[in-house]
Amino acid sequence: MSIESLGACQGASFINGKAYLYGDREVGVIREYVPLQDSLAYTQREVLLTIDGKDVINHPTGIAYNGQGPTFIGNSVRLNKEGTSWKALIYAVDWEGMLKTGTLDGNLDKVIEDDACIQGTRPEYVRYGDKWYVATADYGNRANEVRLYDPEALSRASRTSEEGVLFKKFTCGPWVQNLHWIPEKDILVLIQNQVEGRKWRFTFLDLSKSIDQGREEVLKVVDLDYADELEGFTLLGEGAGALGVTSSRKANAHLMELLWE
Repeated sequence: MSIESLGACQGASFINGKAYLYGDREVGVIREYVPLQDSLAYTQREVLLTIDGKDVINHPTGIAYNGQGPTFIGNSVRLNKEGTSWKALIYAVDWEGMLKTGTLDGNLDKVIEDDACIQGTRPEYVRYGDKWYVATADYGNRANEVRLYDPEALSRASRTSEEGVLFKKFTCGPWVQNLHWIPEKDILVLIQNQVEGRKWRFTFLDLSKSIDQGREEVLKVVDLDYADELEGFTLLGEGAGALGVTSSRKANAHLMELLWE
């Protein structure tokens, strides 16, 4: 289906029974939808990622929400016209406040430069052992890795390179657009492109084993024969299917079914 008014959709998250799709319209934007059997129903709730009308999170690249710790939104800032130089930022936000007011005004708690990254940031909450962490990953094709940040330390930091922020990291494959954690199976899904900016790939990792050994422990790779740029993926609640989103202007949202072997 075609979901309008997102610009180029950059990802999707399922939070408290709603699907949140985010993109880089004339300003960064998050829109709220109710998943139905064969469609998404727009609730008319929209959050502009602005302060005083000025675009702040212009290229949202991930939402880390768990209902307990701080909520984080990623952003990749283009530093040159050619798109060869980027700056990665993570924003600690008041999620409920944003949904209530519709903007970042009064709801932005902290701006953190993700200078521990190699290329880009895409935050997602995961659990390892008995503790929550914010996982993120790189997009490029060299020295890619998944990193786990301590959420409380992250929410107080100015840079992710500060002592106590980075917990663990492990190497992974290229072109990771987003992350999705499946808690019931301790699986981290790398939402990837097969080549730069094109084609769909889902890599399913054993999260704990990947962290323990310092490199990705791949359970399965699923490549789909779509030519556009896969940007995000989320399960839509237990037994309720899944959603994949792309940056295409049309047919940018795909309802899917994840079949376990």
